[in-house]
Amino acid sequence: MVTLARRLGALVLTLVVSSFVIFAGMYAAPGDPLSFLIKNPEDRTPDRVAAVRAAYHLDDSFLNQYLLWLKGVLHGDLGTSFVYKQPVADLMTSRLPVTLTLVAMAALLFVVVGILLGVVSALKRGTTIDASITGITTFLTSIPNFVVALVLVSVFSVQLKWFDVAGSGEGFGDRLYHLTLPAIALAIGAFAVVSRVTRQTMVEQQSLEHVDVARSFGLPRRKIVRRHVLRNSLGPVVTMCGLIIASMLAGTVVIESVFGLSGVGSMLVDSINAHDFPVVQAILLYMVLAYMAVTVIVDLLYPLIDPRTLERSAAA
Repeated sequence: MVTLARRLGALVLTLVVSSFVIFAGMYAAPGDPLSFLIKNPEDRTPDRVAAVRAAYHLDDSFLNQYLLWLKGVLHGDLGTSFVYKQPVADLMTSRLPVTLTLVAMAALLFVVVGILLGVVSALKRGTTIDASITGITTFLTSIPNFVVALVLVSVFSVQLKWFDVAGSGEGFGDRLYHLTLPAIALAIGAFAVVSRVTRQTMVEQQSLEHVDVARSFGLPRRKIVRRHVLRNSLGPVVTMCGLIIASMLAGTVVIESVFGLSGVGSMLVDSINAHDFPVVQAILLYMVLAYMAVTVIVDLLYPLIDPRTLERSAAA
């Protein structure tokens, strides 16, 4: 119970500090927000300027502005976009499904393929298959996502015409179809990393004493691998998968730009270029929340994978 309370306290503190840093960064950004709110100089009459400053609390102190923004965030009000003149929460709601679906598809791909390749490589250690998988995954890790994305677009969209060049589709089935190539581009480097981590941890587990004891009792190899090697290797693998998913939730900018997807990443780029500070603040806060959510889920999964973790936590 004490450990849980500490974790919750640490999460709340992290969120508060992150929100303060995000708001301070936008507050310190060069340029007067008034110039972005009233772009036409002819509209900058004294009454108009006073009304805008009052509406956005521009004359308040930094601390008061932050507290007002934080209060709004806690009530689900993320402010109003300078560019779109719409509530930021509505803009986020319309863009988040594309990004979350893209990350979910990519995560499914790299988890399944990465773990499978890692298991095969570990079980075939020292063979041509192991060398081939290691070489391919090392090569894929060194290729930037945007290069993979451009190659996929050139081959499968432009030449073979199997997929559309851009767009996120309408409806569930059409969206999955449109996000297939982006998900592959986002997952390729990730499944290479997961494969190498899986292989390394399984190789280490195979050399441990309890695995040798299981072999001496004549247990079938498949049962040894499943119960004593793979299961004990999942801790580091799950941690790595969680970190990758968290980074994907905050790093879909390049992929969304290449494939013309209307997700959160592309909106972040557009908002930065347009100095749309409320939208930038909301997206950065979403990235922090997404990272925290993934780490919490990983912490909750650990005791299910390795019950010894729960015992050590209880003893502490």
